[in-house]
Amino acid sequence: MSSMSNQARVLFFATLRDKAGVSKATLEYPPGAHISDIKQLVLQQYPGLKQSMETVIVALNHEFAFDEDEVPDQAEIAMFPPVSGGVVPDNNPPTIISIVEHEIDINQINAALTSATTGAVCIFSGTVRGKTSRGVGKQTEHLEYEAYEAMAKQKMHQICTEIRSRWKEVEGIAMVQRVGHLLPGTVSVIVACSASHRDSGVFEATRYGIDRLKEIVPIWKKEVSTDGEEWVEGEYIPQRGE
Repeated sequence: MSSMSNQARVLFFATLRDKAGVSKATLEYPPGAHISDIKQLVLQQYPGLKQSMETVIVALNHEFAFDEDEVPDQAEIAMFPPVSGGVVPDNNPPTIISIVEHEIDINQINAALTSATTGAVCIFSGTVRGKTSRGVGKQTEHLEYEAYEAMAKQKMHQICTEIRSRWKEVEGIAMVQRVGHLLPGTVSVIVACSASHRDSGVFEATRYGIDRLKEIVPIWKKEVSTDGEEWVEGEYIPQRGE
């Protein structure tokens, strides 16, 4: 590495990893380079990413980054498509954030969110479909979920903060995502909110939580069907500050 060059660790996820043929790379770039420059340097090394660069999401040190952002030396840069759409509480009231490879225990989460003042727990459970509803539909053999874990947990905590700022009576919040090889019928994600009673906003807060997770948390899924496999990409492009 030249003394006049900076260096970054670049991580590729989902379709970008498949097209680049690698999951990570070391990139040299001049001091003062911006994200737009990094994209061009990556494209020079991995021309197969040209089409993906039109919609690529970039994170710089675990925060969403934009073309005009300057890249410091020794940065961690992640590139990915729009996201597709033992648990231990870390405070009181509990906030449960977890990314796991094992079965999600809904009863354990419910118990963790329940205290002497709890009168309502709203739980959203996402389940792997056995057949897709897009087009003519396909039989799903399994899904493969992956996450940029460090950033995913950070964004989950951000969503919990957003929920508490909007629904003051919400007490406990849980966001648990399963990754890896999941068969049809498997619970893939749980978002839950607890409060003293059902009219406290727990329904709305839980819906907000899963919708927001699908927007800004870097988790992707690959559908493997009898007809082949396909990464499922979303359309939401995060804005600065999200």
